[in-house]
Amino acid sequence: MTAAMLRSLLRRSTSSAASSYCFSSRRFSSGAAPERKVAILGAAGGIGQPLSLLMKLNPLVSRLALYDIAGTPGVAADVSHVNTRSEVKGFAGEDQLGQALEGSDIVIIPAGVPRKPGMTRDDLFAINAGIVKSLCEAIAKYCPNALVNMISNPVNSTVPIAAEVFKNHGVYDERKLFGVTTLDVVRAKTFYAGKANVNVADVNVPVIGGHAGITILPLFSQATPKANLSDDDIKALTKRTQDGGTEVVEAKAGKGSATLSMAYAGALFADACLKGLNGVPDVVECTFVQSTVTELPFFASKVKLGKNGVEEVLGFGPLSDYEQQGLEALKKELKSSIEKGIAWHAKSKNPTIQSVYEPIKPIFRPLSPHLPIYKPQTSSTVSITNRVSAVILTTVPLTYAFLTLKMGPICLANESVYQAMYYSSKLGPIALQITALATAYHLVHGLYDLYQLFRP
Repeated sequence: MTAAMLRSLLRRSTSSAASSYCFSSRRFSSGAAPERKVAILGAAGGIGQPLSLLMKLNPLVSRLALYDIAGTPGVAADVSHVNTRSEVKGFAGEDQLGQALEGSDIVIIPAGVPRKPGMTRDDLFAINAGIVKSLCEAIAKYCPNALVNMISNPVNSTVPIAAEVFKNHGVYDERKLFGVTTLDVVRAKTFYAGKANVNVADVNVPVIGGHAGITILPLFSQATPKANLSDDDIKALTKRTQDGGTEVVEAKAGKGSATLSMAYAGALFADACLKGLNGVPDVVECTFVQSTVTELPFFASKVKLGKNGVEEVLGFGPLSDYEQQGLEALKKELKSSIEKGIAWHAKSKNPTIQSVYEPIKPIFRPLSPHLPIYKPQTSSTVSITNRVSAVILTTVPLTYAFLTLKMGPICLANESVYQAMYYSSKLGPIALQITALATAYHLVHGLYDLYQLFRP
């Protein structure tokens, strides 16, 4: 496939006719287009690499920053040899994340682990949620005004997590956070065109709801061009669209997930965002955003894109009886996924301490021999030092805890003053009774041992 053919694919809109792309091409040639930086986080992965290539082919991109924990310099060097406008740089490791993000207009996040056979999007949650949180914290710091295109699954939960992170940093703008559901639209168009025997380039199918299983609701009643498909055909097309990801996972027999089609869909949506930023009128895409079109806080529907991201969240129009039933059925599942993301973020700010005696990644050797998990030391000199330290290192964080009203786990006092104060401030309040008991245990033991040592 030639470069010209690839560029032609990239310029095909998911919601506009080919004429709008001709207009866009005439209005924004590569020489006249504004300077736009796009950062891809997870650029060395299965989605990230083809996505990086497709964004390199986009004439609206002037700078392309590729970031991953490893491997990105090689990907960047490879992609940079493509003779298109954008300058490409690769960044690897946490210490270079800020450089990758600074000055970005759009940040695309395909980072995370892929699905394997038998794995649902929910199974990905525990791992990908942490990745998304750390990346969004960096975005909040280095490019808070960028449009964020979330690809990392499960999108129904990772988008709410990102929103909570941005709120926590005081930079949340609901117009600039998107869950990329374009792949659902791409699949619905492809499957519909095949069944209706029409040119897929002319097909348009809105997809609403979310981005997992039954939360994906293609509106084939609104599909164009119109085709006289039976109810059974519509149900089969809906089911296949909902299970498209599983179809690919199973076809790859555990060796991958929907990486190439997702990269294509991600590139289409990023292209739409770039056009909106550049002032192209009437750019409309389906995407998962903060919404009031239903009672749910986030929902995928048609959205008009502009210079500030979302200009208008559009309604989903009249539904068939089958689609209305599908809408009601998906709400419970989608609500649960959204709440799961929000609850995870809240819990991640205040992790649960299973035991007041549980050390958390000790950096320094514990000084006190009194906790049951530590073996008492025998040297009399060290023992005296430990007894004195036990009192000091328990009293200091306790005072800090009362002054700040943050009752951190006192067991950390056995590691160092710094660690105790650090975790006290990070972990938030815990039950006062537990704190009091742990404190009393340390203080009584320390004072009693000092009395035994120095009594007449």
